[in-house]
Amino acid sequence: MIGGLSHITLIVKDLERTSLFLEKIFNAKQVYSSGDNTFSLSEEKFFLINGLWICIMKGEPQGERTYNHIAFKIQDSEIDEYISRIKDTGAETRPERSRVDGEGRSIYFYDFDNHLFELHTGTLEERLVRYSQGK
Repeated sequence: MIGGLSHITLIVKDLERTSLFLEKIFNAKQVYSSGDNTFSLSEEKFFLINGLWICIMKGEPQGERTYNHIAFKIQDSEIDEYISRIKDTGAETRPERSRVDGEGRSIYFYDFDNHLFELHTGTLEERLVRYSQGK
């Protein structure tokens, strides 16, 4: 039986730059750095973001951008704060997709290796209620 999400691994070109990205935007806490003593495929670092284990591993990142993304929950009142954090890292934002009322708000942004992240204010329950009402 699935017990929940274990971890997310992202392949990145520059471990230090991505470390700063995670720390500044998500308040990620580094809990491990392999240095040259690798146990996996390459040098890696582990972070915790509100209890979620994020691994970054050195390698060649994906070449193109897609809508595949990782979404984190934030409060609506935090939108401006997070936009500022994102801008401070130099990360590129993507325009928000069109939404219907009651679906929540989102900020979409790319890291330096073409991974798309979303900060979202809504919940699954809110979205299901809104979608059940039709257009």
